[in-house]
Amino acid sequence: MLAKAISQVQLREWQQEINDISAEFRLTVTFSQINITDHRVQDICISQGADERTHKQHQISLLQHLCLIPAVTTSDSQNAKVYHQIIRDQQGYVLAALSFSSINHNLDKPELFQELTAIQTRIADMLSSAIRVYVQNLDLNIKHDQRVTHDVDVQAFIDAFDEHVWIKNPQGIYIACNKSVERAWRKSKEQIVGKTDFDLFDQRTAEQFIESDKLAVDTGSTVVVSECEEVDVNFNKVWLETIKAPVFNAQGELTGIIGMTRNIAKRKEAQDQLILAANVFQNAVEGVVITDSEGNITEVNQAFTDITGYSRAEVLGQNPRMLRSGRHPKSFFDKLWNTLLVQGKWHGEIWNRRKQGAIFPQAITISAVFDKQNIIQYYVAVFADISAQKQNEEKLKNLAYFDPLTQLPNRMQFMSLLEQEVNHSHRAKKQLAVVFLDIDFFKHINDSLGHVMGDEILVELAKRLSYALSEFDVLARLSGDEFVVMLPSIMGTDYVTSALDRIRSVFELPFILDNAQSVRLTASMGISIYPSDGDDHDSLLRNADAAMHRAKQYGRNNYAFYTESMTKQAIVQIKLQTALHQALINEDFYLVYQPKLALNDLSTCGFEALIRWHDPVLGNISPGEFIPIAEKIGLIWDIGLWVLRAACLQGVAWLTQGKSFERISVNVASLQLQRSDFVDKVRLILLETGLPAKHLELEVTESCMMNDPDAIIRDLKLFGAMGIALSIDDFGTGYSSLNYLKKLPIDKLKIDQSFVRDIPDEPNNTAIAKAVIALGHALNLQIIAEGVETQAQADFLRTNGCDFAQGFLYSKPRLPDALDDFLPLVGGDKS
Repeated sequence: MLAKAISQVQLREWQQEINDISAEFRLTVTFSQINITDHRVQDICISQGADERTHKQHQISLLQHLCLIPAVTTSDSQNAKVYHQIIRDQQGYVLAALSFSSINHNLDKPELFQELTAIQTRIADMLSSAIRVYVQNLDLNIKHDQRVTHDVDVQAFIDAFDEHVWIKNPQGIYIACNKSVERAWRKSKEQIVGKTDFDLFDQRTAEQFIESDKLAVDTGSTVVVSECEEVDVNFNKVWLETIKAPVFNAQGELTGIIGMTRNIAKRKEAQDQLILAANVFQNAVEGVVITDSEGNITEVNQAFTDITGYSRAEVLGQNPRMLRSGRHPKSFFDKLWNTLLVQGKWHGEIWNRRKQGAIFPQAITISAVFDKQNIIQYYVAVFADISAQKQNEEKLKNLAYFDPLTQLPNRMQFMSLLEQEVNHSHRAKKQLAVVFLDIDFFKHINDSLGHVMGDEILVELAKRLSYALSEFDVLARLSGDEFVVMLPSIMGTDYVTSALDRIRSVFELPFILDNAQSVRLTASMGISIYPSDGDDHDSLLRNADAAMHRAKQYGRNNYAFYTESMTKQAIVQIKLQTALHQALINEDFYLVYQPKLALNDLSTCGFEALIRWHDPVLGNISPGEFIPIAEKIGLIWDIGLWVLRAACLQGVAWLTQGKSFERISVNVASLQLQRSDFVDKVRLILLETGLPAKHLELEVTESCMMNDPDAIIRDLKLFGAMGIALSIDDFGTGYSSLNYLKKLPIDKLKIDQSFVRDIPDEPNNTAIAKAVIALGHALNLQIIAEGVETQAQADFLRTNGCDFAQGFLYSKPRLPDALDDFLPLVGGDKS
């Protein structure tokens, strides 16, 4: 049935694919149709050149894998080395299978097969997935035979149970029992069958058994007749539960009674644990809240009521947001939920509100409870009221750890925090930076204006610095005019230079004194990095101080890294950041366009717009250099909109000139898609420029799915509804979630140039390119390869079904005026 349903064209393509994979990865591949009823295997495709012995071994191994024939242990264990992928229909019935084995060319090892390598297994999975998608979309109209036969008698059936099982006739005579009964009663089957309870037990026990038989018959269903603790044959204490059920024939007549005694020790233990857990739950000092997966409260303990003032009845079915104090911004809870959903646990401090209205701090741990399918079923929050702790901490901080003038941490507090952060960075293998800041010539301020005025300036400076730094940075006043900043968890010198920019901006505005006199200040700064510049808090501060003094030697109003190479790198970074801001103002950017061609006839199907930057001072700067900086300093949004507008205007210009093209594609950064107004901005640019949406294509990367994928999918669907084409750029290098890929309203997959570069010579890249093409076509997507530079690459891609290509083989990115060869006039010759 299956072999007939597959088109001959598809069969030829699969045969060629199997032959190629077999040759490249030393595999023997068999694609077989399976008839479960007849225990028969029919070949659909098999590797060219596979010998009869290998073919027969594949069939035997497959039938044993499906338990259609008994497994036979062989001396060389070949069956275990054949890898099978089963293909089923929508109802789960087996239709076909792909079998893979590694070809053995090692004469020292005469075995027929070898274990599959990791890359062979990966290729096998990719091929199986592509064929599975095709097969499951076929309309086979197979009617499966539901009849089941068995060859199991009653005695074998009850002997298979570890529980004690016996059967009586309506007269109370034992007619069957299993081996567990023989062992427990210390009697053979012949000593039990044909006897009554009075023959086997004392009168009291026999009467109890007969009474329980009568209870089961009167009830007409299964009943638990006893539950007790006894000693087993090994003299271990066990909990036993006995159940009995009447057996009736088709006419409703009683034909017997079946009984079973089973060990319920584990269930008893679980019940005891539940009782213990319930007692702990209710008597815990910490408050406990349990919610369902939607966040609705299902249970609270007494401590919750004592702490919040709400009774259990008042909160059941409510959402914990009823306790919110309003003290935390929405971003706080967004981050909390993101951490909880990704990591399964969140721990921190939250300020909540009691029923009477008072706000109090909690130390809280929230954990997600998953089921066996890894789906969240419940959330459990355990919290403690830390109001008293907070009050004591605040008093201690004000007494010992804060500068009385600026209310910033003093040297003792800063060194304590720095030591903690160094330990954390050591465990997490992260970097941190210390910035030592000294005001230039501040002694002149005190000498000329007095210490009172000097103190006012220091207080104002502390406020400005606090506003300029992030909430994670630590600012402290060491003494006099010396301040120090700790930047935890830095990602590199670019983060440090960005922080230095914010600090230096503090000094751009003058300091206004009470007498309306203004004073301008500058500062010298030194920077040390953990762990390269010091592995403890003392050395980091000392080396930052030394770097600050070197900055003063450079002429003050400057900064220096403790490591000279970092200083040079930071200077280059600052120059690029400054130049980027000016480039947007001066419009120093321009676009070039690279054609995209159809591989079947080399006709132009569109262009990719690529940004370029020529700075009057720095010269040409690569996008690979300035785009990451633009993302870090927040300019990628403005640059991205400029690129989109410029590309749309160019498209309108071509249309006005009567030139024909399908679409201009524009790359979209992840940060752009995360903006809630990005869809509106794109719509507005199309309206303002007049470019029809059918001429625009947006290229997004897989990494865009990492942050709020549901929102991204929603926005992409809006783009699709507008008529804008969508493609996944650099496919295979990022998130690669097939779960989200199948949900995306995309039209194309772009094979990343890193996979194209070495084909057809490099086997891994060749296999990956084939797999991406097969996967894309299985999802009804068009495939485009970028970075095509040789004719051999183009021929390989064309042969394997790739639809489009772009690269230096056809054209480098060009200015618009140099693209006439790829822009035919409407109605003109397109040859």
